[in-house]
Amino acid sequence: MEALDMKVFVIGAHGNVGRLLVQQLKEKGDEVVAGIRKPEQAHEFSDMGIETAEFDLLGRPEEMGVLLDGFDAVVFTAGSGGKTGDDMTLLIDLDGAVKSMQAAEIAGVKRYVMVSAMHAEDRNRWGDQIRPYYVAKFYADEWLRHRTTLDYTILEPGALTFDEPTGQISTDDLEGGRIARADVAAAAVAVLHEPATIKRTIPMKAGDTPIEAAIR
Repeated sequence: MEALDMKVFVIGAHGNVGRLLVQQLKEKGDEVVAGIRKPEQAHEFSDMGIETAEFDLLGRPEEMGVLLDGFDAVVFTAGSGGKTGDDMTLLIDLDGAVKSMQAAEIAGVKRYVMVSAMHAEDRNRWGDQIRPYYVAKFYADEWLRHRTTLDYTILEPGALTFDEPTGQISTDDLEGGRIARADVAAAAVAVLHEPATIKRTIPMKAGDTPIEAAIR
């Protein structure tokens, strides 16, 4: 039985995955609010009929919690993008992520989906070029698993591409995995509507299994 439509807050909605995710959630019939960093980002979403809210990951969890009140689920797709130095990776991808989890708990939102990275849990598989990003993901994911009571799902996509979506993924045989950003967004939508994914970590790359079937 398909889950009922949800009210979802997307943190990092202006990112490459986030923009696709809010669009797909709206198309599915969910009520979605796009969490943005700057007011000038709002027009992209208003043109699609999607509500926005400014969400500052450098702020306090209590302030964030006010914005999350009344939602069924939160999806974290934010990231520093590796363009502003390791300090911002620490403040956004790690501390910002943890504060958003605390905010969800303050607001009473149980469902939380984290878009992480493949092999984030295994230091031996981290690439040197973006090692600080993996460090941030490792500890944020550990906090989510062990320091919260949230009904979480952690998605671990391989290297992200701008390829056309295929609607198909693989959750095994993950060496050298790549995946289209649109398929990552589709997987996030799918896990929100699949209770069996709660408390699960799901690695994924492009494959030949339809996304909803692979998620189940």
